[in-house]
Amino acid sequence: MWMISGLGWRLRQIFQRIWVRVTAFGVLGVIVALSAAWLSPFLPEDLGKSIGAGSVEAILKIIASSMLTVTTFSLSIMVTAFGSAQTGATPRAISLLQSDSLTQQVMASFMGAFIYALVGIIALETGYYGDAGQFVLFIATIGVIALIVAMLLRWIQHLSEFGRLDDTITRVEEATRAAMRKRCETPLIGGATWQAISPGAWRACAHRTGHVQVADMAKLQSIAQEQDCRIWLCAPPGAFVHPAEALVCCDALPMDAQARVALEEALRDAFVIAHVRSYDQDPTFGLRALAEIGSRALSPAVNDPGTGIDIMGRLLRVLGEWTPETCTQPQFDRVLVPALTPQELITNAYDALARDGAAQLEVAQRLQLVLNAAALVKPELCKAAAKQARRAADHAAAALTLPEDIAKIEALARKTEQLTQ
Repeated sequence: MWMISGLGWRLRQIFQRIWVRVTAFGVLGVIVALSAAWLSPFLPEDLGKSIGAGSVEAILKIIASSMLTVTTFSLSIMVTAFGSAQTGATPRAISLLQSDSLTQQVMASFMGAFIYALVGIIALETGYYGDAGQFVLFIATIGVIALIVAMLLRWIQHLSEFGRLDDTITRVEEATRAAMRKRCETPLIGGATWQAISPGAWRACAHRTGHVQVADMAKLQSIAQEQDCRIWLCAPPGAFVHPAEALVCCDALPMDAQARVALEEALRDAFVIAHVRSYDQDPTFGLRALAEIGSRALSPAVNDPGTGIDIMGRLLRVLGEWTPETCTQPQFDRVLVPALTPQELITNAYDALARDGAAQLEVAQRLQLVLNAAALVKPELCKAAAKQARRAADHAAAALTLPEDIAKIEALARKTEQLTQ
């Protein structure tokens, strides 16, 4: 089952930040550097002299100076990659680059090696190690060098793709497909099928303006059980809310105003609201991000119809993961959740591309072909795809100049519309 609590989501967001791994590797570097003295009583005292472990200080100085340089250089590469993704693709993709696990591992390894070398040098200068301790430090340093070499090789390979347009698009596509699969594996986020809101239900509004990132379904279910009521999730993940917008509707009737205020606060605490949307629990955000990349590519300033056409195919692959949401045995039976509709999915995916690519025949043709394919691959999307095909044909008729080009698009649109008959 795919659910996440507000606290779990916040913890996962924290652990995805680069400073967490850097700190962990830094602490590990300190522990490794100091543990050499702790292990020395178990080794012969003259072991270090016999193998020349006294040279370890010079090696540590090389590691310290080189790792500081490499870390600084790698940080500049990261910033450049983020800027490239923002200008070439979409700012909505930067969060995916920032949470890249390999980049975080490499940066954390470099920083951990630097801290290890620095602590080792300081300990050597203060006489912290004996001869046996220097031997242990020498062996640990060989291991650190091996780790650095392995990470450098992985980093070099990673840099050939990291932050490039195709890499950024692929990351957005994979994140969107993952969100779509999870949403379909747990229909309605585990809630019950949406029903009309009861006339006597009252609203609990948002306490701030922003987008819903996560709805804690378990907490909402717990509140509904305590109050012996039903809760309508009016603002699912991705929804834009403000203090006049309802997060949920509830048919519980608190006995007094104070009890209602307490209940409203408990309901608000089940939501994480921020100024940006998140890919978690929100597959339509990924569809919009992909469409935004395509729209930017189709703009006169970029003039890259090939990328726009590529995005259309990727969107079709994402929509192929979707299945109609039906939940006969919901885990949270007291929380009613609206389903993702075919029209919502198709509009988020292709409406902007239909508008921005209308003046380019090859783009308009590919869009009609992709919409026809969506109608054939997913019959549940047929009506929505046909409606979008007609809308795209109208855009093309207004933007194209040659009657024969307009006729081609019109014929393709009618072909999709016929699938609904």
